Amino acid sequence: MIEFQNVSKSFGRIRAVDNVTARIEEGHVFGLIGTNGAGKSTLMRLTCGVMRPDAGMVTVDGKAVYDNPAVKGEIFYISDDQYFYKSGTPADMLRLYRTYYRAFDGEKWKSLMGKFGLDPGRKVNTFSKGMKKQLSIICGICANTRYLLCDETFDGLDPVMRQAVKRLMIREIEERGLTPVIASHNLRELEDICEYVGLLHRGGILFERDLDEMKLNLHKVQCVVKEETMLRQIREGLEVLTTENRGALYTFTARGQREQVEAFMEALEPVFYELLPLSLEEIFISETEVKGYDIKELIF
Repeated sequence: MIEFQNVSKSFGRIRAVDNVTARIEEGHVFGLIGTNGAGKSTLMRLTCGVMRPDAGMVTVDGKAVYDNPAVKGEIFYISDDQYFYKSGTPADMLRLYRTYYRAFDGEKWKSLMGKFGLDPGRKVNTFSKGMKKQLSIICGICANTRYLLCDETFDGLDPVMRQAVKRLMIREIEERGLTPVIASHNLRELEDICEYVGLLHRGGILFERDLDEMKLNLHKVQCVVKEETMLRQIREGLEVLTTENRGALYTFTARGQREQVEAFMEALEPVFYELLPLSLEEIFISETEVKGYDIKELIF
């Protein structure tokens, strides 16, 4: 388990991470979302021990990460701004990572390189951005660490490769309990893989939630409302978080048990109503608006 305890980090006058307290459980995909500049990359570097926090502590299984090689050996970090040796090849990367990660699986590495169509002898500086990302992901998977930190991992990958990488991560979770932590500013990229999500804004985490629980307790209700009385009854009888309308067609996001929401709407007897599934984007719009934030400014 990764824990952040009142963690802060500044660069001059810029407060990159501001008093973050959070927990990332093992064996699940944790999505860290936020705008560029929200502090995601800094939090990732603090997590893998590249940086020392100015205040607070980052621990893995109760042990401090910074200046602790044994703990660092359980974490593989894929940076958004990747670095490779100027004339290095993937084979050189293999030899390098084998010296740092004792459990590095060379046979799996060769197998995945073949499946992804990457030449181990070709210079990495001739690879495209997407190919470099694929190489980093393969190295991260084959390092056999317990935690895989991915900063904008899917940026630069085509749709087919994005799905292939997601399936690869899911297989590793099932087979050996890998815990991926994926930072992104794109909600849609995380929706079909993350189980827990945290929203980072201006260096601080607004909230962290179980995505399934959020979906179970939030509902999008679409109905035709022709009378002001019915509109008032809906707002008084349901915990309405957001409201949109086009003429008489209203769309509400309401919190509560599905059965209770359905029973309430049935009792109103509107001309038309239905409950629709919520996307991750819509969930966060609802949650952040309650806290007084505009999600469009935070994420997009």
